[in-house]
Amino acid sequence: MKNIKFFLVGILFGIVMSKAEIISWYRIYEMFKFQSFHMYGIIGSAVLIGMVSMFLFRKKVVKTFEGKEIHVPPKKKGLYRNLLGGILFGLGWALAGACPGPMFVLLGKGVVSILVVIFGATLGAFLYGLFKDKIPH
Repeated sequence: MKNIKFFLVGILFGIVMSKAEIISWYRIYEMFKFQSFHMYGIIGSAVLIGMVSMFLFRKKVVKTFEGKEIHVPPKKKGLYRNLLGGILFGLGWALAGACPGPMFVLLGKGVVSILVVIFGATLGAFLYGLFKDKIPH
């Protein structure tokens, strides 16, 4: 019962993604063919909100519900790994037609074939967990 608020926010987020057509394969296809601004506008606004949020976290303006400061540890700099990771993520997104969040919304909407993608994503995360100490970061 303690975590019901997160469940409800997740359901609301799924409804918003569905209504905004973020989970639409056709919208994703249009984006990768540079035919529509729809997805770029949504992604751009999410990046902008993230930038403002991080700024407010670092300035200690925003705190948790318990009143604690939000500490964001600095990330390692690395152009090569960010480019490689972004390319792999983009290729997976283009091939699957969905990124991680919308995969579960699609499942909730009854798109059973997305189970193949969810299985592949879960397997990839599991394999990364096994080999993360052996690969360069």
